[in-house]
Amino acid sequence: MAKGFTFKQFHVNDYGCGMPVSTDGVMLGAWAALPTSGQILDIGTGSGLLALMSAQRTTSNGNPITAIEIDRGAATAAQKNFSDSPWSERIELAHQSVQDWASQQPAGSVAAIVCNPPYFNHGEQAECQSRATARHTGTLSHHDLLSAISYLLSPTGSASLILPVYEGEQLIQAARAHQLYCQRVCEVKTTERKAPTRLLIALAASPSEPQHEQLVIHESGEYSKAFVALTKAFYLKM
Repeated sequence: MAKGFTFKQFHVNDYGCGMPVSTDGVMLGAWAALPTSGQILDIGTGSGLLALMSAQRTTSNGNPITAIEIDRGAATAAQKNFSDSPWSERIELAHQSVQDWASQQPAGSVAAIVCNPPYFNHGEQAECQSRATARHTGTLSHHDLLSAISYLLSPTGSASLILPVYEGEQLIQAARAHQLYCQRVCEVKTTERKAPTRLLIALAASPSEPQHEQLVIHESGEYSKAFVALTKAFYLKM
């Protein structure tokens, strides 16, 4: 039995990664705005989930995809997952920091960015270094992340991220100092009666009135119709 998580068109082995395959990642990979042409960048790819989802969604367009990962164990796992996928020739792994990678690229050269970034600015870090890297902002602050996005994103591009509500609101405010503006924001609730726990955020270089959306994951003890519609191209049993 293969370790990890099997989707309809690919398998993700997340052994050695700081963060395993998660609902957060799947929601972001399905929700993110992707272009019909141009380069797609996955910052902090981990197991490679978002890069693989982006590849599946752009199969007919053939967009080149670069996946950046600083952790050696996660980079090894991601490369294996890419090599085993139907899109191995389209996905390139960069085992380095996004800051270093960005310094080697022309400004405005990326059409779309997807990122499930480190969440926590404070608090006790996980003892496992790879998990700490994935969860905490010590190796990638939100300031540095926004700086990289602002430099790399094309004038018509979109950067899609997912964060807890408080951190997401803070990032949206901080983005303005980097000439990035919230284009879409989706509040994610586990059930209708609970408060939102996550924000799906799309940033762009041009100011606009943000589109507000809401996604409820569970209704009446089952996945909601909206969640199924969003993720059914990926989950096996939907």
